[in-house]
Amino acid sequence: MTRASHIALHRAFDEARFGPARTLDLRASMPTAAEAVRRAEPWLRERQMARAGDVLVVTGRGRGSPGGVAVVREAIRKLLMTLKRKGVVASIGEHTAGSFVVTLAPVRALFETVPRSRSNDARITPGDPHELRALAPGTRAQLRALAERSLEVLGAPRTAGLVHDEMVRQFSILSSAVAPDETDREGRLQFLIDAARDAFDD
Repeated sequence: MTRASHIALHRAFDEARFGPARTLDLRASMPTAAEAVRRAEPWLRERQMARAGDVLVVTGRGRGSPGGVAVVREAIRKLLMTLKRKGVVASIGEHTAGSFVVTLAPVRALFETVPRSRSNDARITPGDPHELRALAPGTRAQLRALAERSLEVLGAPRTAGLVHDEMVRQFSILSSAVAPDETDREGRLQFLIDAARDAFDD
């Protein structure tokens, strides 16, 4: 078998295993390292919310890079390690010299840090966080319900202060899964909030 045939066969197996929905091919567009990270992070976070399981991230070997240094591959490797610490990625495996197989963590892993209680909670009045006022009332209501469910699962009290903090925390986590070029960013956020609630109810 020629090298070209071997590569074609390997790609056919990858397509059968992962398919387009679970493959991020960064090699094709030849992005810079920074562009690759900007594309990869929201994609990985969104795939986690969709419970994609194992995904394939193709970086290329760096043969076309100056000096043959795989800068995109190294940038993605560092991103994956960061996302592992943040509860997005469960494990990372080298699939080929130009790709990674990434096992995404369960959605609940994003939210499993128990919030600390606030000593000054009595002075905090209920209401939506000021930081989220730009969102539609329905989206804020969804976030509040998610925050309350999260606190319940974590065994934390549902005080006004902790609900406030949890809404902001959930928004920060979920908004990272909305791509910058998404045309309906709030609609996408609503979908992700629902997916997160479903994960808590599983």
